[in-house]
Amino acid sequence: MLLAFASIKDFKLYEMDVKSVFLNGFIQEEVYVDQPPGFENSEKPNHVFKLTNVLYGLKQAPRAWYERLSKFLLEKGFSRGKFYTTLFIKRKLNDILLVQIYVDDIIFGSTNDFLCKKFSQDMQNEFEMSMMGELKC
Repeated sequence: MLLAFASIKDFKLYEMDVKSVFLNGFIQEEVYVDQPPGFENSEKPNHVFKLTNVLYGLKQAPRAWYERLSKFLLEKGFSRGKFYTTLFIKRKLNDILLVQIYVDDIIFGSTNDFLCKKFSQDMQNEFEMSMMGELKC
């Protein structure tokens, strides 16, 4: 959908990559883990750890990341796509900025280059991101 719209409106698409994506989420429920091998407390060998942040491999990690990113984008004036909930849209006067999320990859484009630059800056200020440049394939 995004590729078709960008083609019709004749605007460039850009790609960003989120570094350590699953470490960016905040966990909502209580999750406890065993003491990892090599880090056991000899005085309290049966104690467990309560997680305050998401870890890789945790089944809640993708959802926690998406919720944090969604909240950030909605606070920045985006609306969520009705059919494609990983598509975010921001309108400013006659211009539109489209952002498509796919796990740790973000593709975005706009009818206004300033909106792309502003979005890129906002994302890099909030998250550890790599700007991959113009989308080539």
